[in-house]
Amino acid sequence: MASRGSKDDLNKSPAQRLPMSRPTRFGTKGQKVCLLTNHFKVSVHSTDVVFHHYHVNLKYEDNHTVKKKGVIGRKVIDKLWEIYASDLANMSFAYDGENNLFTIGPLQHVRDEFTVVLEDASFFKNHGGDGSPGGSDIKRMKRVMKMKTFKVEFNLAGTVPMSAITKVLSGEQSDNYEDALSVLDIILRQNSAKQGCLLVRQSFFRNYEITKNIGGGVLPCDGFHSSFQPTQSGLSLNVDLSTITIVQPGPVIDFFKLNQNITDINRIDWGKAKRTLKNLRIKTTHTHREYKIVGFSEKSCNEQTFALKQRNGNGSDAMEVTTVYNYFMQHRHIELEDSAHLPCLNVGKPNRPEYLPMELCHLVSLQRYTKALTMQQRTSLIAQSRKDPRKWKEDCCVAMKRSNYNSDDMLKKCGILIDPEFSQVVGRVLKAPNLQAGDGQYLIPRDGKWNFNNKKMYKAMQVERWAVVNFSTQKVRYLVERLISCGDIKGIQIKPPYIIFEERFEIRQPSVMPEKRVDDVLKKLLDKLPGPPSFLLCVLPIKNCDLYGPWKRKCLAELGIVTQCLVPSKLNDQYLTNVLLKINAKLGGLNSVLQIERNHFIPLVSRHPTIIFGMDVSHGPPTSNVPSIAPVVSSLEWPFVSKYRASVCTQSPRQEMIDSLFKPQGKDDNGLIRELLVNFYNTSGKQKPENIIIFRDGVSEGQFNQVLDEELAKIVEACKFLDESWFPKFTVIVAQKNHHTRFFVPKGHDTFNVAPGTVVDSGICHPVNYDFYMCAHYGRIGTTRPTHYHVLHDEIGFSPDDLQELVHSLSYVYQRSTSAISVVAPVYYAHLAAAQVRQFVRFDNMSSDTASSASGGAAPLPELPRLHENVRSSMFFC
Repeated sequence: MASRGSKDDLNKSPAQRLPMSRPTRFGTKGQKVCLLTNHFKVSVHSTDVVFHHYHVNLKYEDNHTVKKKGVIGRKVIDKLWEIYASDLANMSFAYDGENNLFTIGPLQHVRDEFTVVLEDASFFKNHGGDGSPGGSDIKRMKRVMKMKTFKVEFNLAGTVPMSAITKVLSGEQSDNYEDALSVLDIILRQNSAKQGCLLVRQSFFRNYEITKNIGGGVLPCDGFHSSFQPTQSGLSLNVDLSTITIVQPGPVIDFFKLNQNITDINRIDWGKAKRTLKNLRIKTTHTHREYKIVGFSEKSCNEQTFALKQRNGNGSDAMEVTTVYNYFMQHRHIELEDSAHLPCLNVGKPNRPEYLPMELCHLVSLQRYTKALTMQQRTSLIAQSRKDPRKWKEDCCVAMKRSNYNSDDMLKKCGILIDPEFSQVVGRVLKAPNLQAGDGQYLIPRDGKWNFNNKKMYKAMQVERWAVVNFSTQKVRYLVERLISCGDIKGIQIKPPYIIFEERFEIRQPSVMPEKRVDDVLKKLLDKLPGPPSFLLCVLPIKNCDLYGPWKRKCLAELGIVTQCLVPSKLNDQYLTNVLLKINAKLGGLNSVLQIERNHFIPLVSRHPTIIFGMDVSHGPPTSNVPSIAPVVSSLEWPFVSKYRASVCTQSPRQEMIDSLFKPQGKDDNGLIRELLVNFYNTSGKQKPENIIIFRDGVSEGQFNQVLDEELAKIVEACKFLDESWFPKFTVIVAQKNHHTRFFVPKGHDTFNVAPGTVVDSGICHPVNYDFYMCAHYGRIGTTRPTHYHVLHDEIGFSPDDLQELVHSLSYVYQRSTSAISVVAPVYYAHLAAAQVRQFVRFDNMSSDTASSASGGAAPLPELPRLHENVRSSMFFC
């Protein structure tokens, strides 16, 4: 085999691998179309502006540092600028709410320390103690809460020139243009903070954009995202809609009823309530002050006591022990109806609790709900966040008007003016690739979709040794008969199953663990079979059933049996065809292929052995310590590009770079890449790939260098470990879905999404880096989000047209679907592999293991169960 790569290319030091620049040519194929985008043109009239960066040190009067500043910091800095306006020459500033403050030009009279006194510091610190309710002594409370003193220090940290942005826009390199963009984004955040918005990174949420409840006292809150971006057309402001979940404001007791779906307050699960309410803010109805919840009292309101200081007639003080309930009823003359037998809210400190009756407490608005959503809540949230393109555009325009950025003093002094109209861009609509089914039949996609009516599968597998396991209460014999009949039409010969095994009724009880039910069924099933089955059809009672994970783990990792789980709904031809698509792919078949791959017409890919990787990392919940899951999928059977297999590993929580691509151990390499390369070699006529195309998902612009320096370097090492004389060529492409660019068709057709196959590689793309946007699919619901592709490295030498058509075509080879998908299939398969593995791998003890090992080193990562050799080389996706 002749090698087309060079030794110099392969041996480049990681420090030399930088993201490539855009080629001089743009794509030309496809029908041109005029589009609108949610980027607003920014005019910069003062390029000589220099931001002076100051580090802010904020302390209490006792010199203890204010750790989490947020609202406190903004109030203190605003007050400081008001008090010391003359010392600071009335200079405008941009403050990020934490440690960074920026001014245009230097501060002339910076003191060593500024003293700021805030009136009404009730939001920042509660007073009282010894179990006393907040507001227990009105005279003392007024005196203590009258003021709070802070100390502020400014230290010059550096300068950031605005000219860095204009350099990048003109195609030059600049080291600190990202810092300059960050300053502008901080100005946007400050603008929204002054309007009372909830800030979540670069997204802002207002009270009047709250929509209806999605269940459990949780509300979806619509807001908007805004950030400055450099583009080929100049600086732009990207404005997009955003949605988060918040706690429903109002009485605390009402929230408990909604959250736990109860009507009787005596049925409240207080353990769950404590976890849900901790650190949320409440406002009292009798003092209108805000507090942060730290927990509950150990006793009920009419039993929880505290020492109340009382003034005697002789002028001395005496301590009286009373209950919280009696205090409010007798001393404050507040009637309590529901609180007597409920715990109190603790809003004090660990050693100085302060208790408040629940019925006097209301949750304040705009507080994020960070707990995991139920399936019903997630479904409702998705449904409510979907908006058609016209509504999406209207809401973006409303957000721009409310923000009123052009009146912001800081932006004015930067010489920045934002056009209120959507920017126009020119896109191109690529022609959909033709697909080939079985018996020489063709599938012609229309609007990004096709069907298998009267069509056979391209490579149909035979189902011979199989059985059915029924965990549901419905009869499934008719389902089996229909599946066999439909399979015959599609070219899949399905013999009658060995057995239809019904789970015993007595083991279906809720008290029996899912793992026990799965083990019991499989043990009895295998005892009845003449030999191990090659396939099992599993009928579950409901979607997202807790049997799914244990079932998949047992079958795939331990027994090596390919399975298909389903919950029968409408037994029509469309439903059965979709089930057969999954079954055929899992058994190693192909449902359809690209006509150009069948005819070997894919530029560069069809002429030279090419392997395509899809890589991703899936993380657990933000507050958990569960390991991250790193899947890598690869293509098989070159010259085809429609068939993939996966290899998966665990790694440290929240770690984004995949560290198991190359793992040398003596003379062996136990990394993910070696196994995939060997599998490609064995299925591609004993040919090593000359081209390696890598699609990487889930990384941000700030991690592009790491992808090249770490991950590509490890893949290169894995290749050299197999054969020192082998020098393949590499192309590395990052696929991003987590961005805020949208496209809209012109007015008059704006109720529709852009056509499938729409590509944009100019106008709003990066002025230097090689990127383009692709809408390969058709958005039938909501507003289409394009995939943003960044080409970091290209030794293979694709032209822009060839690369864009390859990306477009790879969105049509997903074997489980009869429509184009939003991102290339190898990336989609990587998502799917991670999602399935996370369902059947349990990390229940991970958090406690990590905590227990905090003093003695990191907790060992649990190993993923090794997939059985019978299913490792097949498409084992759920």
